[in-house]
Amino acid sequence: MRRSASHIILAFSFALATVFAGGCSLMSLGDNLSTAVLEQKDPEIVRAGLPSYLLMLDGLIAGDPRNAARLRSGADLYAFYAAAFVDDPLRAKLLADQAFDYAGRALCREEKAACGLRALPAAEMAPVLERVDADALPYLMTYSTAWLLWIRQNADDWGALADLPKVELLLERMLALDEGFQDGRSHFYLGILKSLRPAAFGGDPAGGRRHFERAIALSGGRDFSYQVEFAATYARAVYDRELHDRLLREVLAADPEEAGRTLTNLLARQRAEALLASGEAYF
Repeated sequence: MRRSASHIILAFSFALATVFAGGCSLMSLGDNLSTAVLEQKDPEIVRAGLPSYLLMLDGLIAGDPRNAARLRSGADLYAFYAAAFVDDPLRAKLLADQAFDYAGRALCREEKAACGLRALPAAEMAPVLERVDADALPYLMTYSTAWLLWIRQNADDWGALADLPKVELLLERMLALDEGFQDGRSHFYLGILKSLRPAAFGGDPAGGRRHFERAIALSGGRDFSYQVEFAATYARAVYDRELHDRLLREVLAADPEEAGRTLTNLLARQRAEALLASGEAYF
């Protein structure tokens, strides 16, 4: 069955909610804050506390608008908060706009060759990306993830959806530079993108599975969001109930406490429980 555009974008909902909490992105906010967020066992505390830091970062960026690291921190925090904790579509769209703006400005400050990347036709992006080296990887990841969030919040705009192949080019470039960056997160995103449509409609589920499996291998299985999204996106797309339930049960049986990943893993476990409960009706 062909999935609608809204299903394609909603598939990134959980992935975007966890990508900033898992791995390195929030580390740009400072060691003390990032540790407190990443190892918090109560997501509601994070939900209530993060808006204060959004305002703080806005002030810091306003005082030094050319600071690439601060711009990237702002993009990371706005995107994480919007994806993980904001249910109101209008609010989420405003936050996604801010994240994408900060991410684009940060990338441009860090890597001049990438200024105005979104405005380029896909055919012209590849030679530009070839000039970007591994030093820009943190900024490329923040930009690509903020871009996906922005597309998700503008899913009713076919112009926004047309940007998905451009994001895929970014992810492929990051793989070429360092496939293990942020625990294989480029593989993770490509696994989602390639699994969203059946092969008959231009998708590549088999390729998506390979990307998911490689991401899990590179992360050592420590980031539960990879297994959960593998189940939600790939296993459901190909109606593989056995794989679906095995992945989710593995997550539920594992200890979520992991340095730098506790919050991510707790969010993943919540989704795993919901997916497992709905499996009977889905399959």
